[in-house]
Amino acid sequence: MKRVYRAASLLQVAHARNVLITAGIHCELRNQYLAGALGDLPMMETWPQLYVDDADEGFALSVLARASAVSAGNPWVCAECGEQMEPQFTQCWRCGVELARTTPP
Repeated sequence: MKRVYRAASLLQVAHARNVLITAGIHCELRNQYLAGALGDLPMMETWPQLYVDDADEGFALSVLARASAVSAGNPWVCAECGEQMEPQFTQCWRCGVELARTTPP
C-alpha cells in the first residue's frame, strides 16, 4: 500500500477519497481517529491519510492532481445570469447553466 494523500482536515481527506472512489480506485482511509494522540506523536503522523494499492499509485496521484487543478482555476461569470462563480464549480448555482456555455470574466 502507498500513501497518496494526507491533510490536517478529515474533510479534505474525505473529499480526496470520494474523488478516488469516483475514478474507480479502491483506497483506504487511515488515522481517522488519531488526532487525540497529537503531542505524543509527531503532528503530521496524526493527520488522516489515504492509501492505495501499489499498482494504483500513479493513477491515483494523477486523478488527485487533476481534481486539485480544477479547483485551482480562475473564477468564472455565468453567461446567463452574470453570477460570479468560484473555480471549483462547473454549474451556476443560481440558474443551472453549465460552465462550457459561459464566457470567462
